[in-house]
Amino acid sequence: MNKIAFLAAALSISAAGLAHAEERRITVDAAGTVQSVPDMATITLGVTNEDAQASNAMQATSDAVEQVLSRLQELGIDARDVQTRDVSLSPVWNNRNSSSGERPEISGFVASNRVFVRVRDLSQLGTIMDAVIQDGANDFGGLSFGVQDPKPLEAQARANAVAEAIAKAEQLAQAANVTLGPVQEISEQVGGARPVAMMREFNMADAGGVPVAGGEISVSVTVTMEFEISE
Repeated sequence: MNKIAFLAAALSISAAGLAHAEERRITVDAAGTVQSVPDMATITLGVTNEDAQASNAMQATSDAVEQVLSRLQELGIDARDVQTRDVSLSPVWNNRNSSSGERPEISGFVASNRVFVRVRDLSQLGTIMDAVIQDGANDFGGLSFGVQDPKPLEAQARANAVAEAIAKAEQLAQAANVTLGPVQEISEQVGGARPVAMMREFNMADAGGVPVAGGEISVSVTVTMEFEISE
């Protein structure tokens, strides 16, 4: 029994020592950011029409969307850069919230068709927006800027984040009067492209068009690194 108790105690001490050794680490978080001028934009646009007849509302919407799609093709937008987002048909109610007790009735219908459009030539962006509005697009859901190939920017942001993490770990080790060991674990989180406050006006084509400002986008990567503390 004494021998068994001794072995159990020894194993307990060994496990505690291993746990203590595993805790001898420095963990840091760091972010790397790279800013770049966008080379692509995505527009959400569509057509909405209301009519007493559902078929008329949908037909008017479909005709206008077909004209918009044809115009986009004329302006050089590839088919791969246009995608339908949603098509909807909803009733319009009268007296639905009436307090007089009148029975709600359908007075008409609203048909809507929206699409995503990716614009790869930003010099044409204002002209394209102006053209589709003239062709009947009356539902504008937003505009976002980005880059067609974010991988080089992400690689630079990742390198910046790792360098920042190493610098932080070295500073912590020096302040704690310990020796920084090798990296034991590393993980990352890519933040994607986001707009930044600095804005620069794009030069529109000679035909004019809707004025837009592309500014810059920011690509960020956050890393978490664990370093061993050497003896």
